[in-house]
Amino acid sequence: MNINIRGPIISDSEQQIYDYFNIPATSPGVINKQLETAKKTRSTKVNVLINSGGGSVFSASEIYTALKSFSGEVVVQIVGVAASAASVIAMAGSHVEMSPTAQLMIHNASVSVHGDYREMDHTSEFLKNINKSIMNAYTAKTGLNEAKLKSMMDKTTWMNAHQALELRFIDSVMFENEQSATASINIPHLVNGVLPPEVIEKMRNQLSNKRSFTASNTTEDSKSTERQLIMAHENMLKDKPVINSLPKNNPPSYSREEGEYAINVMKTMKNLNTKGINTNDLTTNEVLEVQGLIEAFVIKS
Repeated sequence: MNINIRGPIISDSEQQIYDYFNIPATSPGVINKQLETAKKTRSTKVNVLINSGGGSVFSASEIYTALKSFSGEVVVQIVGVAASAASVIAMAGSHVEMSPTAQLMIHNASVSVHGDYREMDHTSEFLKNINKSIMNAYTAKTGLNEAKLKSMMDKTTWMNAHQALELRFIDSVMFENEQSATASINIPHLVNGVLPPEVIEKMRNQLSNKRSFTASNTTEDSKSTERQLIMAHENMLKDKPVINSLPKNNPPSYSREEGEYAINVMKTMKNLNTKGINTNDLTTNEVLEVQGLIEAFVIKS
């Protein structure tokens, strides 16, 4: 059974936001469900494929613990990058192998804070403690002492497959009998590829209040007109006369702009539906609002 760890390592509460935008991300809940499936199907082995720039240390710790607790064999394959918190997860494998074109990175934990010198001192001690927790996973796998690991983490150490093998972070190099060069990788603009907290919070509010976009400014008459236009366009796509979808007694006339608006709405609805977003309960204005949010996010990212 394969378990994929891709994208940023996030908390369970953030998973729905990433799923909403079809952004690959991994939370403990997702991994726990897959491990439960493996147990129910009596799988004796799981293959964990990692391509992640890291993320939440605490979520990574939970995933690491879950994998270490699995009764069967855990084979970890680093197929792209295992950086930061994702490198901690990689250490959970009973056997860890790495693509010759992949990279593994370890460094110190970090956090954004504000406050006076007391807050800074407290945060410094907190981060040092987190670093020691991270070292425990590395030490258990490699046997390297704390001084060596601290030096590597302080300077942020990137390793290709053969360097990681030499330092015992991995057990073997995938396709080692084949000649292959190690390529450099691009670091995401966002830290570890994780969405900023303000984006997460904004989308939570948008999803929980989606019915409040512009409904208060939309009259029943305009909704009726919009529905008629959409029905007309649907029939047009089915090669039916447009007039059949309009009221037979005194049918209203529509401008070119109104027709183009209806077509735009239909195309947008189709686009959102392919992303797994249900548009059945949205007004036409809400449909365009949701599309606008997605486009704004993509451009910003």
